[in-house]
Amino acid sequence: MRRILLSAAPIAVAVLVFGASFGVLATVAGLPAWAAILMSAVVFAGSAQFAAIAVIAGGGGVLAAVITGALLNLRYLATGIAVAPVLPGNRLARALLGQLVVDESYALGVSAGTRGRPHGLTVVVVGALLWVAWVTGTAVGAALGPVIGNPTRFGLDAAFPALFAALLMPMLRQPRAVRCALGGAVVALALAPFTPAGVPLAGAAVVGLWLAR
Repeated sequence: MRRILLSAAPIAVAVLVFGASFGVLATVAGLPAWAAILMSAVVFAGSAQFAAIAVIAGGGGVLAAVITGALLNLRYLATGIAVAPVLPGNRLARALLGQLVVDESYALGVSAGTRGRPHGLTVVVVGALLWVAWVTGTAVGAALGPVIGNPTRFGLDAAFPALFAALLMPMLRQPRAVRCALGGAVVALALAPFTPAGVPLAGAAVVGLWLAR
């Protein structure tokens, strides 16, 4: 447990900061503070939440925001399938614990597990810690939003891409993993100029999963 918490601590700090960034942007976009906090507690998906807020801030409707977030979260179908066998309990318990499976908890679970089998305890503990950090950060950002203003001027929008790159590197130990990463990157770059938000990421996830066969 100590090892798991130590490995997750730096990521939790980044998630806390980025959660505050989301809280600020959500309130600037006109979302009430309670709604931003509830969204983080229930959705718990940073990229999907930021995309949804961007749609709302740009004048889009709630349905468009929901569809955009859902497209971004399609990748969790693949990670959910990979993690399901290592989660404890019956189907209901695994479904609930599966809500803690995010990119970071999955990456650390894969690093701590064996080939083809993520470490279940790592996935759950890291996911729970990041959930607390994300909701707490959102609450802080929502409270300070009117004071801070737009957080992108501090460069906080670059925090998560850098974090994802750092998480990816330890996973590139095998040629197959490199092939999946490169294939996903090519598809995402090809789709990005022509498709709505969420489609490039979903396409990259599908291609990466196909190449991993």
